Parts: sequence; structure tokens; C-alpha cells
Amino acid sequence: MSDPLFIEFHIIQSVPPSNINRDDTGSPKTAIFGGVRRARVSSQAWKRATRASFANLLDKDDLGTRTKLVAGLIAALIDQLAPDYASESLSMAVAALKAAGIELATDKEGTRTTGALFFISQGQARALAELAIQAKTDGTPIDKPQAKAALKAKRGTTANNAIDIALFGRMVAEAPELNSDAACQVAHAIGIHRTDPEFDYFTAMDDLAPEDNAGAGMIGTVEFTSSTLYRYATINVPLLKENLNDSAPAVARAVQAFADAFVTSMPTGKQNTFANRTLPAAVLVQLRQTQPVSLVNAFEKPIEPDEHKGRIELACEALIDQENALDEAFGVAPQKSFVILGSPSAAALTTLGEQVSLARLEEALAETIQAWSQS
Repeated sequence: MSDPLFIEFHIIQSVPPSNINRDDTGSPKTAIFGGVRRARVSSQAWKRATRASFANLLDKDDLGTRTKLVAGLIAALIDQLAPDYASESLSMAVAALKAAGIELATDKEGTRTTGALFFISQGQARALAELAIQAKTDGTPIDKPQAKAALKAKRGTTANNAIDIALFGRMVAEAPELNSDAACQVAHAIGIHRTDPEFDYFTAMDDLAPEDNAGAGMIGTVEFTSSTLYRYATINVPLLKENLNDSAPAVARAVQAFADAFVTSMPTGKQNTFANRTLPAAVLVQLRQTQPVSLVNAFEKPIEPDEHKGRIELACEALIDQENALDEAFGVAPQKSFVILGSPSAAALTTLGEQVSLARLEEALAETIQAWSQS
């Protein structure tokens, strides 16, 4: 059994007026923490942004597709692999999915869909397509154990599990044996200070309105917040290795891609309205062998700037105090820490770890994975 290893990401990031993650009323999401209302960005929103960034960092074969239209995806592969079966490819795909325990329904447009979004890797989709083609060629039913094995994400069943499925997991309610435990956990980003949503009253002019028309073509309001956020995520490296069929190189690729994507990504809500693209002021990456440890309680008391120090500087000092207190009380000190400084105000954080660039961090994480896998 591999030694425990958790890679943790602690990020301090200021976001100007924005609405990057809305609730059902269109308002920026918030949460009560420490008795006051804070800005919040859901874990799902930042995971989606991270996955979108993977497209620029990983090969297509390393990534999965999350869709209700999985039957159409497999049918398209059947069309490519066996064009003679093109007229029957959709029914063949449906039969393969049914053999694997995935039931489909027909929506009002007549499209065959799964009941919920289904996460499938390129290799898993291809394996089902090949099974369907073989069964059709042989004139035999699709082998159900093989169909289920093609979709299982654990080692020993398929060598083509996607990195994003390995990181973020998969839940299949109707076929629990196809579930895959997530090796990565992402917390809701939360403001380190009190935040009260504000409203922007705006008008838009009609380009073709008469010159003597003083009225606006459109009037409206949009709600927004601005906040300094604490973001946290952790990767269970042994579980990630198991999910990726014990491939240390695949684990290294996954960890490097996650580090780049999670640190630099931004959810896309209202980007055209606010252009709120920022990068972190500080990134603290820690390698622990004890257990994952969020430092969010550093901000249970809201951080407010004073005449000498701003929020970023005070936030970094609070992180240092929280880390040191936890280490002393519970013996959870990390084996190694790295710090990326995106702001001079975060300089104090280097007392916790080695200052690196993002590129050097990715190299160091790959070196760590290689050494860990050989231990």
C-alpha cells in the first residue's frame, strides 16, 4: 500500500466587482461564516472552470465528456469504426449502454438521453463502441460483464480512465458499481470579510433612436459583489493513482494540470459585464502525509484592513498563525510547502515554504510524485 500523500492548495484572491456565480434569482452567491455574510463561489463553479482549462493543458484522450447525450457520442464512434453499421449505430449504442446498466429515456425532441449527466472517458466510450460492433458482427448479445468493465474507473478494468473523472469522480445512481470516488475535493471559495451585495443601475442607448429622443432604450439593474476570497482544494494522491490504473506518469500529468488550471482559472459568470479576470495574490501548496487540513478558520473573524496593512497582507498573516497553531496542537505539519507570490503584500507567506513560480511548482509536484511512487 502506498504511503499517504495529500497535496493541498490554499489561495488568496481578490476579485473586483463581479457576479461570477449566481443563485436562482441572479444574485451573487453568499454564505454566513463567522456570523457575517460573505461572498461565495460554489465548488462546482470553480471545478467547471478548472475542467474547461484542462482542454488547453491535456490531450483529448486524457479527458472525459460529461453529457446526457452519451448514446450519440458512442454512436458517432461506431460510425467512425464501422461505417457499414451507420444506420444502426444509435440502437447499437443504446444496447451497449443498457448492457452496462445505464438506462436511457427519450426526450420531447426524440433524442435518447440519460436521466442525469454522465461522465465518460474517451477510452470507455470507444470500448463500448467496439463491444457493440463485435456483438453486431458476431450476431450475439453484448456481453454484460464486459460492458460494465468498460465503464468501470478502477484499476484492472480499463487503462483509459480520464484524468478529470479520476480527479472529480463519477456517480451513477442506477449502477452504483460504476461509481468512482473523487480523488480531489474542492471547497466553496469564501470571502475573508463581510460582503454586502450592491446593485448597478444601467441604461443602454438605442443606436437608431432620433437625436431628440432623450430616453434610454433599456434600463436595468445587475447585482454584484467584490471580495477577497480564500480558495481551498486537496488531492488524495494514492486514490488518484488507483483511479489512474497505478500509472505514476498519469498522476503527475493530472497533478500538474490541476495545479495550473485551478490556480489560474476563473468561473465565467458575467465576464462580459465585469471583466473581473484576476490571478491570485498568494498560493500556498502543501504536501501532507497526515490528513487534509483547510485553513479557512483563519478567517472565522472577518479580516478588515487598517491604516497600516491591507486585507491581503493580513490574510497571509492569519494563514501563518492558523497553520502554526494547527501544527502545534495536532501534529499535522506538512512535509513540504511551496509559495507563489502574486502580490508583494503576500511576502510574509514565504515563512511557510519555498517561493516558486507556477512553472517551477508544476515541476516540483511532478518530482514529488515520482519520488513518492518509487518509495
